[in-house]
Amino acid sequence: MRIAVLDAHTLQPQDLDLSPLHALGECAIYDRTLPAELSARAQDTPVLLTNKCVLSREAIAALPKLVYIGVTATGTNVVDLIAAKERGIVVTNVPAYSTASVAQATFGLLLNLAHHIGYHAETVRNGRWTRSPDWCYWDKPLVELAGRTIGIVGFGAIGQEVARIAVAFGMQVLVTTRSQKTLPAQARSVPLETLLASSDVVSLHCPLNEATREFINAKRLALMKPTAFLLNTSRGGLIGESALADALNAGRLAGAGLDVLSTEPPKPDNPLLTARNCVVTPHLAWGTHSARERLLHTVVENLKAFLAGVPRNVVN
Repeated sequence: MRIAVLDAHTLQPQDLDLSPLHALGECAIYDRTLPAELSARAQDTPVLLTNKCVLSREAIAALPKLVYIGVTATGTNVVDLIAAKERGIVVTNVPAYSTASVAQATFGLLLNLAHHIGYHAETVRNGRWTRSPDWCYWDKPLVELAGRTIGIVGFGAIGQEVARIAVAFGMQVLVTTRSQKTLPAQARSVPLETLLASSDVVSLHCPLNEATREFINAKRLALMKPTAFLLNTSRGGLIGESALADALNAGRLAGAGLDVLSTEPPKPDNPLLTARNCVVTPHLAWGTHSARERLLHTVVENLKAFLAGVPRNVVN
């Protein structure tokens, strides 16, 4: 069985053991695959693994031997699922591999906003503390999380883990979710507008679709407390970026912690890159070694199950 990994760089595989994948067949591993390179690399390959390399209807139609697409991520928007189903091609994904890592990063962003850790550490590195007449200093408000309210929008695995950590910090938890889930005793379900108006921290953990695209807009940002923080470790397109930058720069919102933006990598003129009290990290929340090991393990297990005739994690 010939297997092609179209964009291995997304796994950062240099510290991962790829031998279980090689054991399943003849593997061609490409760091990146440009659209013009796809046909030549995949023409005679029944199994493709992709993360960001797009497999459109046209691309699928040009690959007659293709029988299996393994998406090395949870989201499957890079594959035309309908076209694959029409051809009888099985498409699988990897759910819930980065739950702990993304929840951890969510609180990393929040703690940085609450104590401005990165900023103050940089002032120390620049020698300010050694020159200080006092034994301590801080330039920005320091916020204690205990007793504050966090509003979690979306209550899948990551949202639930964020809620668990928030309770450990002594926070009150509000939840807005479309699914019918039984909430833990410490959480209360409320409409989105109530959550935005009542929360000291709003954390987004919902999928990006037509109903949620830029649903955090100027009107909804205006509902939030001027002392509140907005966190997004989900999808950048959930937020109207110009509206958020305007709210931050005008002091209508205390801060934002973002691991995702609408376009990645962002354009240099993205207003959030220079917005007041806006901490932006380069979509790294998912990328711990533990999470990537789980990801690779599930990719291999998905393919093994397909080869055994009992496919799992099928999305089409």
